[in-house]
Parts: sequence; C-alpha cells; structure tokens
Amino acid sequence: MRGAGNIVAQVLREMELRVAPGVTTLELDAVAETMIRDLGGIPSFKGYLGYPATICASVNEEIVHGIPSQRRLQEGDIVSIDVGAIWHDYHGDAATTIAVGEVAPELRALMDATRQALEAGIAAVVAGRRMGYVSHAIEAAAREAGFEVVREYGGHGIGRAMHEPPRISNWGPANVGMRLREGLTFCLEPMLTLGGYATRVLDDGWTVVTADGSPSAHYEHTLAVTKDGAEILTRVTDEVPEEETR
Repeated sequence: MRGAGNIVAQVLREMELRVAPGVTTLELDAVAETMIRDLGGIPSFKGYLGYPATICASVNEEIVHGIPSQRRLQEGDIVSIDVGAIWHDYHGDAATTIAVGEVAPELRALMDATRQALEAGIAAVVAGRRMGYVSHAIEAAAREAGFEVVREYGGHGIGRAMHEPPRISNWGPANVGMRLREGLTFCLEPMLTLGGYATRVLDDGWTVVTADGSPSAHYEHTLAVTKDGAEILTRVTDEVPEEETR
C-alpha cells in the first residue's frame, strides 16, 4: 500500500503545481491519469460505480465528488483534488485543497483549519484506542477553529478495495467504535465549511455541495496503524517498495 500511496502523493504534488487561473479541471484530470499510468498504477476512481474521471475536482461550495469538466478555475477559487490509485492490487487515496492564486483570508483560514483537523485525527490514532477518539479529535479541532464539519461523509477502510469497513465519522463522542489494531489501514478525510454542515447532491448524481452555498475544504490521507501510532501511506517517498504488506 505504500506503493499506491506514493503514486497518489506524487500526483497531488503535481496538481499543486498545475492549479492556476484559467486551467480547466478536465486538464488536471488528464495530467493525473497520465501520471498514474506512467508510474505503473491504475486510476482507482475511473469507472468506479460509473464515475467517469480519474480525479474528483470540487470547486468552492463543492465538497466532494466534483466531476472534472471544461470549467476554468478563476483567481480566488479553492479546489479540492481527490486522487486514488491502485498498485499491485492495493489502493491509495488522498486529497488536498489548493488555492487558485490569491484567496480571501477566510478561505485560507478554512483550508488551514481543515488540514489541522486531519492532523488532529492522525495524532489521535493509537493502537488499542477506540475509533471514536479519532472522530472526536477531528471535530474538536474544527470547532476550536470556528468551523463546521460535514457529517454525511467521512473516512473509510481501504486495502484491496477502495472502500472497506469501517465507515469513519468526522464527529461524535470519543469512547465509541471499533478498537484500532496494528496493521489496520484506513482513510481519514475531514471536510469543513464556512457555513452549515447540511449537504445536497447535484443532478449529475455525484457532486456534493453545501446546502447553503458556502465554500468547503477537504484533506485526506491513507494511514496504517502501527505500534507507534499512525503511518501516513500517502506521502512522497524516495522509491516505491518492491513488496507490499497490508
């Protein structure tokens, strides 16, 4: 899974370099697909339950699952890019939110708070602890920063399938849920908004937006539980490992 995660991380790093005013999300999608395949991977999202693209590109009030299109990014937008890749039958999945040029201070604060909420969740991963502590840590970090957490969508287990049990909330009480065990792999992905947490799905059947039209940010990592805490699998490493363990 480190190999799949490394591919995802490299693609996200390239997306950060490519996002700019005037670029279309479909152009970003083409770059991502080429990169994944050139690195020896397979796009996880393309064709999954009928999804038509390699990445999810969600702009401003779009929370997740935005379909790449001819829409051109504009100065002041924020765009959340979600990438999945398969390598040697294992999946990696991660997301980041990128500013398009200069953005309003409140959007920068939203991005920072969402990233910090993810970091709080990662820091709460301890073998033997209940998953609820992770969810609660994400929500607490978001609320401390003054933002709402989207409640209808969250993290998930991952391995030989992109979505596996458990479903992981980004909010809730601490001492609940399954106990974390060494070797468990899952994705944490907080989504925060400038407004309320209510959502709706657009007519395309995929794109999830905030019900009140407020901007949203989304960050995600694939993690493995170790005796020392959480290992982030979706980060760029010097080389792709030849052998994989779950």
